[in-house]
Amino acid sequence: MVSLVISLACGAFAADPAISQVTVRQRWPWNKLVDIDYMLTAELGEKVDVSLQAYDGQTELTLPFASLTGDLYGVGPGPRRIVWDPTATSYTNNRALTQFNVRLTVVTNPPLYMIVDLTRSAGESGQIEYVYEEDVTNGLWGAWVRNPVTNFGTVVESVVWTGVTTNDTYKTDKLVLRRVHAGTFGLGPSAISTTLTKDFYAGVFELTQGQWYRIMNTGSLSAYPQFAVSYNAIRGATNDIPAVNWPATKYLVTATNFVGHLRSKTGLSTFDLPTCAQWEYLARAGTTSYFNDGASTSASDTNILNRLAWWSKNSGGASHVVGEKEPNAWGLYDTLGGLLEAGLDWSGGAITGEPDPMGLMTGIRRQFRGGCYGSPGTEYCSVTSIQNAAAPDEVSNYRGFRVILLLP
Repeated sequence: MVSLVISLACGAFAADPAISQVTVRQRWPWNKLVDIDYMLTAELGEKVDVSLQAYDGQTELTLPFASLTGDLYGVGPGPRRIVWDPTATSYTNNRALTQFNVRLTVVTNPPLYMIVDLTRSAGESGQIEYVYEEDVTNGLWGAWVRNPVTNFGTVVESVVWTGVTTNDTYKTDKLVLRRVHAGTFGLGPSAISTTLTKDFYAGVFELTQGQWYRIMNTGSLSAYPQFAVSYNAIRGATNDIPAVNWPATKYLVTATNFVGHLRSKTGLSTFDLPTCAQWEYLARAGTTSYFNDGASTSASDTNILNRLAWWSKNSGGASHVVGEKEPNAWGLYDTLGGLLEAGLDWSGGAITGEPDPMGLMTGIRRQFRGGCYGSPGTEYCSVTSIQNAAAPDEVSNYRGFRVILLLP
């Protein structure tokens, strides 16, 4: 456990933005949490990531993702705080860190993609790999495209790694996620202005049978999406002990269900399903169109939907390998069609425009979004459609899910 903390002023690593006034203090009255305060100087409205490296004297320490919360990702200018929880690491009361100090670095070019190797355990070398935009555009990761989508004539600026679809390893043994930045968008059919305040990583594909196998050790190493799993099987039930009931119990999950196993296997404690607002935001990907192509205006645009999604008119009545259709502007595949994707929220409730909406406190059915290969009409596959919901213990060949990793 930390017994003595040294304050360290960290010099700026870039002229602007810059970090200064760094102090490290263990909470008092005595508390296991450690507060790391700093000042970020940046342009108004500018957002950066902050990288933290910890030391005991000159000895470098590894602080797992799960042990850090606070102002690390998408940080704006002003006084900021990161909180380190030593109990979430191997550093406990059995070890005194008498010369604990940190170095903070501004990251102006955060990773575009995150790859988690599901064949490796938490903390194992090579378990997590980051892909940067400049590496993608330099061709180090295979095929890519820039700005593939325009929203009614306005470019949605993005770089999409299309080469991710050409290697089944990224659909089975590994989990590829795309960085999604916090922002404001029009939620629902009435486009009510809604703000998401936290960045997150979103699964590039719907969760596949192969990825389910790597986490749950059941099924097969297939690149088809995982289907016929209930909401309860994904994250837990209201009659579990302790009860799991979003949003009342927030991000609590049952350890023996999929998300619990995924968190344990990877050491990444903020894996979960998206809220319905997060799902619509990632599916819309900066567009305001009927689908997420940036041009469609109604359900009659079937030719556009055929490019984006598997639905009843082109699927042949069966699911397909993930990633065979066009991605949206943020490089996410099969957000429309394919399988219906589970969201955290209970079905129903009005859209009010509050930030980070969590939906109703109680309900009967959980919301599923995006349409599926059996959707009888194009309207079921619109970005805003909420026509599909199911009881938490219900299973269907039409239903699957996509995971996100919420950044603290």
